[in-house]
Amino acid sequence: MIGYAQALEVLLARAARLPAESCAVAAAWGRVLAGDVRSPMALPSFDHAAMDGYALKAGDALAAGAEQDVEGSQAAGDAAPASSGVAREIMTGAPLPDGLDAVVAVERTGLLAAHADGTPARIRLLDAVVQGSNVRRAGSDVAAGTVVACKGSVIEPAQVMLLGALGVTTVDVVRRPRVAIVCTGKELLADPGQPLAEGQIHNSNGPYLVAAFAACGITVLSCETVDDTATTYMQALRRARDAGADLIISTGAVSMGRYDFVPDALRALGAELLFHQVAIRPGKPVLAAALAGGTLVLGLPGTPMAVAAGFRFFVTPLLRAMHGQLAEPAMHAVLDTLVQPKPGLRHFLRGCLRHDHDGRLHIEVPAQQQPFRIQPFAQANAWAVLPEAAGECAPGRVIEVFTLEPSFSMAVRPPSAAG
Repeated sequence: MIGYAQALEVLLARAARLPAESCAVAAAWGRVLAGDVRSPMALPSFDHAAMDGYALKAGDALAAGAEQDVEGSQAAGDAAPASSGVAREIMTGAPLPDGLDAVVAVERTGLLAAHADGTPARIRLLDAVVQGSNVRRAGSDVAAGTVVACKGSVIEPAQVMLLGALGVTTVDVVRRPRVAIVCTGKELLADPGQPLAEGQIHNSNGPYLVAAFAACGITVLSCETVDDTATTYMQALRRARDAGADLIISTGAVSMGRYDFVPDALRALGAELLFHQVAIRPGKPVLAAALAGGTLVLGLPGTPMAVAAGFRFFVTPLLRAMHGQLAEPAMHAVLDTLVQPKPGLRHFLRGCLRHDHDGRLHIEVPAQQQPFRIQPFAQANAWAVLPEAAGECAPGRVIEVFTLEPSFSMAVRPPSAAG
């Protein structure tokens, strides 16, 4: 038996980085960038008015009370005309006419005269106006050629907005992993619409894993339920491998009982066992193997919370590595309940996070942590993680916590303008 950190290191060392593929920006939400994206243009691409008012030639400054003749009007979408230096009515977003260098808000002027068509002819400034006032300069948001989205980051709606404003239509993203699921156990009823026979239970692990992968933006290739024989299990693995699976998750049959055939079945397929049994709770019998050709197999114990913890703390880091992402940082919270973990095991405990009146995170860890219990998991919103040597954990202790379900968003940011 090995420790969690060592097991994870062994697993991630075998994670092959997935290839890149082109994706339309409009369809790229939730995808991981395969490379940096640089701005093909400045944003804004031209100097324009920040508000409705009048474009002026301020030079060094124009004093309050100064009067200006006004000629013409400039709306958003109009081409910037050459200017004789005379003030021009201008609307928000309109290009600044050549030769003019400031904008005064219409409400900070007094109208002295109008043309025959009712447009302003002469105005008086109510305040002093300096060069650059109320002008959005070209490149003040994004300079051409700068990195606007980094390799390994997740494209969120905000990035879609930015890339759209820059006229970027496609980006290179990491191909989504191809995943297959194999649930073992003759007691499992795969079809929830059928009545249970004596001794049967509904298969909850399969639907959970499909949903958990979907939450990560991954569509599962197949989800099979097989009986307690090595033959049907090996056949299911071959089908998954032949379908092009990068990763196969199996549940059950990894412990030490008569029907725990997974280790021997993997050896019979010529797989390399990377580890079997890890000092964790729940899920100690977990194993990992590599099939010929590189497909990874993660064998999780069949109890529901062993599957949930295995997904969160083995599958999720593996998916991040396959996408070229860094490790997910832990959060920290104040423990509100007494926890007495078993020495020598890393514990993954379901809990409920909350903020106190000062904004600090607290977590309550209920006593019902048995791996067969599903309802406390459905009522939780976080995982509390206690290291192998944690000892008795009294209320008030600060511990590591993770969100219940994984997030692939991460703090990969382009350099700031200040940096």
